[in-house]
Amino acid sequence: MQPQANVSGHVWLYKGKRGSTWYAKWRRPTRDPDGTVRVDQVNERLGPAWTEKGRPPDGYFTRKTAEAALQAKLADARRGLGFSVRTGVTFEDAAEEWYRYGCQERDWKPATRRDYRSALNVHLIPAFGAERLEVVTPQAVERWRARAMADGRLPRRTAQKMVAILYAIFERARRMYGLQGNPIADVERLRVRYDASGYDFYSPEEVWALVRAAASEQDGAMYLTAAFTGMRLGELLALRVRDVDFEAEAIRILGSLDLREGVGSTKSGKGRTVPMVPEVAQVLAQQLGRDRFTNRDDPVFPNEAGGHLDGSALRRRYKDAQTRAKLRPLRFHDLRHTFGSLAITRGSTLQVQAWMGHADLRTTARYTHYKSRATEAAVLADAFRVPAAKARRSSQPASRVK
Repeated sequence: MQPQANVSGHVWLYKGKRGSTWYAKWRRPTRDPDGTVRVDQVNERLGPAWTEKGRPPDGYFTRKTAEAALQAKLADARRGLGFSVRTGVTFEDAAEEWYRYGCQERDWKPATRRDYRSALNVHLIPAFGAERLEVVTPQAVERWRARAMADGRLPRRTAQKMVAILYAIFERARRMYGLQGNPIADVERLRVRYDASGYDFYSPEEVWALVRAAASEQDGAMYLTAAFTGMRLGELLALRVRDVDFEAEAIRILGSLDLREGVGSTKSGKGRTVPMVPEVAQVLAQQLGRDRFTNRDDPVFPNEAGGHLDGSALRRRYKDAQTRAKLRPLRFHDLRHTFGSLAITRGSTLQVQAWMGHADLRTTARYTHYKSRATEAAVLADAFRVPAAKARRSSQPASRVK
């Protein structure tokens, strides 16, 4: 029998340093795995308080609208729609199921698997691992996040990422274990500002200085190719002789090398083609003019045995070349930013997106900060230009009144 008579609650206002927030405290029926129904007390965040005049914007609450939101929840509970479910599952169980699902069924790339495994082991399982799923509330997550950010364990962008992973874990748990909803949907999102001027990259002159300081001709060719094609390091290491098309003046980027897993697909899972500028064509022609390792499936940049280069060793040589060239220290990946920031001055955003293999156009849009506005300024200048005839009239002295 459903305990409908025990479904009740009230709203209350929390006044914090950064503003006031409305909460609903109510009694919600909970069904155990054996079918037993009990009543739990819930303290749920509704949203920030609206203290100005007029109708509150979406997401804000007055006492009246907070009461209305609570009554809607109570009505659902009395109809049986607001039932919570005791799953008997811990957060660690749910997290491992999500990870298994991602690895086996979503076919995450090796780097993605390592990234998520680290997030679980370092941050999320230590924080919530032994807790029952139903105990991980929006309030618990926000308190954990606030503490971790305050003591420096969780940078702002990492905190945003952890909440996104939590949401994905609970979405999987909702389908697997019968949760009524995803509590992470109610976690207040952080504002993470992106500073486009924060990108640093080498100029073409600096790239050539890096090439000249390289430990070998092959290393120099790799630095130049990375900076003038936007290829990621793994893509550069996986590049085959057959992927370089001198006639079409293009490079086909079809795979990426993971040092632990071998050659797999690119980050986006899709191949792409990037224009091959003359400077890159010249250094690649020199590389492929060698006496060995020139079969179609051989790496363009092989090691001494004809296999794939060690990316870690290449990064160390890259840092040494920076020092010799007296360049500021930038990551190898920043050579890719060099390409994006320079390419956007000549290509459209959609073209650069295709060349760089970005899944989301918003990622490419970050480079528009560097796009030249010279032609736009010339167009806009016409809007403020005074016609010649009017300019002549306005420059003549006004006639005196006698």
